[in-house]
This record gives sequence, structure tokens and C-alpha cells, in this order.
Amino acid sequence: MSGPETIITRPMTESDLDAVLAIERASFSAPWQPGHFIHELAAPHSFPFVAEAAGAVAGYVCLQSLFEEAQILNIAVDPCQRGKGLARMLMEHAFTVAREQGAEFMALEVRVSNIAATTLYERLGFRRTGTRRAYYEGKEDAVLMEKTLPGEN
Repeated sequence: MSGPETIITRPMTESDLDAVLAIERASFSAPWQPGHFIHELAAPHSFPFVAEAAGAVAGYVCLQSLFEEAQILNIAVDPCQRGKGLARMLMEHAFTVAREQGAEFMALEVRVSNIAATTLYERLGFRRTGTRRAYYEGKEDAVLMEKTLPGEN
């Protein structure tokens, strides 16, 4: 990242929802509704986090971790903040939390057309494991990806 801007990663709260929803709507053609995020905030095996820059929400990740499996349910970065490494930072934070929860691997799905995200996930060690046909809005395929999370030594 360039410049002196400090980025912090912290648990998402209800007071973050307006900013999170604005990023969600700017990022996805079929955005999550407020109830999706409220559910994640309350669910016992969900770990939603935000990246905050200059006191404002710049991105978020919704992680679910149960037993040996963790899953990225949703991740997005404010379009004005992209290209600064925030998605990588959020993913690395999710890896740490998932390992702390006992997860041995992480899974996610991504639109086949989202080359930037797929490239990031592959750089982070994810491998393609399959395809879900017409997963997004009944039209676009999802690429299924997994990553083994190294254990604590």
C-alpha cells in the first residue's frame, strides 16, 4: 500500500451496515440485503470483519468457520479503495481467524468472470475444485475454490 494511511481490521458491527451495504451495492449485481448481514452478525459460527481506513469502512469479509471447514461467504472492497491490497489483507485476516477456530481448509466460490478475484485467490494458494453451473442469478457459473490452511507449529 502506498502512503501513510493506516488500515485496521476489526469485527463488523451494526453501525457499519450503511457503509457495508453501500460497498455491497457498488460491487455486486445481486447484492446481499441488510438481513443477510444482520444474520451474519448474530450467527455463532460467523465472523464478519471490516477494513477501516481513515475512520471509514473500506471493505469487508464475511467468514463462516465450523469445525474443520471455513468458508468465505462474501468479500468486497469499496471501488475507491481497490488496488491497495485491502482484499488480500481481509483474506489473510480470515485465514488467521479460521485457524484460530480450528479450520483446516477454506472454501469459496467466485464468478467465472471475476478474473481479478480469481487471480488474487490463486495467489493466496486457493486451487480450483469445480464449477457450479448458472449459480449467480441463474446465469453465470461459479468457480469453486479451496485452500488448505497450514496448522500452527
